[in-house]
Amino acid sequence: MNWADADRMLDRAARAHKNASGRLPAHRRVEILRKLAALLRDRIETFAVLIAREGGKPIRDARIEAERAVTGIELAADHISHIQGREIPMDLSRAGEGRLAFTRREPIGPVVAISAFNHPLNLIVHQVVPAIAVGCPVIVKPAETTPLCCKRFVELVHEAGLPEELCQMCLCDNATAEQLVTDARVSLFSFIGSARIGWYLRSRLAPGTRCVLEHGGVAPAIICHDANMESTVRSLVKGGYYHAGQVCVSVQRIFVDNRIKSEFLDLYAARTAQLVAGNPIEEETDVGPLILPREVERVSSWVEESISDGARVVTGGEKVNDRVYAPTILLDPPVNALVSTQEIFGPVTCIYGFDHEEQAVLQSNALPVAFQSAVFTRDLDRALGLSSQLEASAVMINDHTAFRTDWMPFAGLGVSGLGVGGMSHTMEEMTHEKMTVIHSQTPHSILPQMERF
Repeated sequence: MNWADADRMLDRAARAHKNASGRLPAHRRVEILRKLAALLRDRIETFAVLIAREGGKPIRDARIEAERAVTGIELAADHISHIQGREIPMDLSRAGEGRLAFTRREPIGPVVAISAFNHPLNLIVHQVVPAIAVGCPVIVKPAETTPLCCKRFVELVHEAGLPEELCQMCLCDNATAEQLVTDARVSLFSFIGSARIGWYLRSRLAPGTRCVLEHGGVAPAIICHDANMESTVRSLVKGGYYHAGQVCVSVQRIFVDNRIKSEFLDLYAARTAQLVAGNPIEEETDVGPLILPREVERVSSWVEESISDGARVVTGGEKVNDRVYAPTILLDPPVNALVSTQEIFGPVTCIYGFDHEEQAVLQSNALPVAFQSAVFTRDLDRALGLSSQLEASAVMINDHTAFRTDWMPFAGLGVSGLGVGGMSHTMEEMTHEKMTVIHSQTPHSILPQMERF
């Protein structure tokens, strides 16, 4: 699509929003989302195969993504009844006496969403469905590498009964996408992807356009000396190598108390070495391909750099083929290495020892990115103390950093993001509060009608 196509889409969306009397009532939006969830539920396996083939996610995990997408739609339908205004007390001062005031939450206007490849269905759901739920027209641009999930999903949205002008897919180049999101008709810009691109686009937004950004992190996990070793290892392997590490909150930096470092490393390496890397369609595959061959080359170069600077490869450290990189553990890479400071977005985790927990906290907090972190310990006081010291939007206790449910708030701090994700939280972001104030001099004939509010 070129700018002329995108411009027509945005014009349709803007006109639909301006037609306030023609907006879908809440009960109709609930009906559409309920039908959408049912349609998707009937096609879970179809979408799972598409996710695996298009994006490389192992089929077992792709099924979970499709099931989560159904749950997310149902959550949005349920939350519509909770998008409410409030009464504003007016008699707190003499100036407000004799007035009645209340607010309503209204759709903010056209939403433009740019999505990422790593969850090609569920990320689309998290950006598109909240807009449908609150009544905002939405235009979504999927990742160039994974457009088919988005296309099929938008087709289902229309099959469920939503008018086409309220949900449109724009598959365009980057220049057209930039022109689209920076247009003054856009009320909210939703972006999932690289921090460099997200913050750049935010700087170009038209005055008044809201923005929700979700970027990545270099997620730290602190393993205390009293952690349950077996469950800790199992959790970290899942959190570090799920979808080949292509997750914005994937476990990357693991700080281990030196008293247990050797034991932990042996168990962690043994479990990681058992992971099956290869064809995502095969049921036994644990770790699939990276999204593009050039990403395999990039990950390989970062690992080689760390090795040349003193890191030790415990397991992995090599390409399986031009699309798959072996699950890799690096021991004690330099703190200034790329694998220690930048988001790897690949199947690589780094292990560092510490003598005092304060060291682990300082290293965890040393980067400008901050998203989700983890602490593993049997001591509740220690867990809460470390949680309070970590710079993160969420701290998982005895669970890996990539844990997420679709109803919890999900947000990066600092360079890692702006605004709050999660189904209900995004719905709030896509509305604004409008206040109505009624003076006591209002004709008595209309006052009985206020009972509806």
